Amino acid sequence: MAARFKMKRKGVGELLRSPGMRAEMLRRAEVIKGAAVALSPVDENSPDPGHYKRSWETDSTSRGGRRRDRAVAVVRNTAYYARWVEYGTEKVHAQHVLLRAAQLDGRNQ
Repeated sequence: MAARFKMKRKGVGELLRSPGMRAEMLRRAEVIKGAAVALSPVDENSPDPGHYKRSWETDSTSRGGRRRDRAVAVVRNTAYYARWVEYGTEKVHAQHVLLRAAQLDGRNQ
């Protein structure tokens, strides 16, 4: 006899917000953060060399996503100039540090 499965939306929602799912999202974010730190450029001529590299952080919540119905984790850089490092300016080429880190270590870790 074939097995039967009936999905319940409430149960799926509980799974997506569960502490285990949140922990897994945070673990993956930490892996991406580690890759971002390794890829971060350091300007030895700046007043605070390595500030960008030290400014990576992660955070997680069980109420994320568009509908606030699932666990999510975030990797961000708190340096005020992080967006210019990531996307570049008219005079400086984009480094795409976070993009490359997510591509390298965001999967199968």
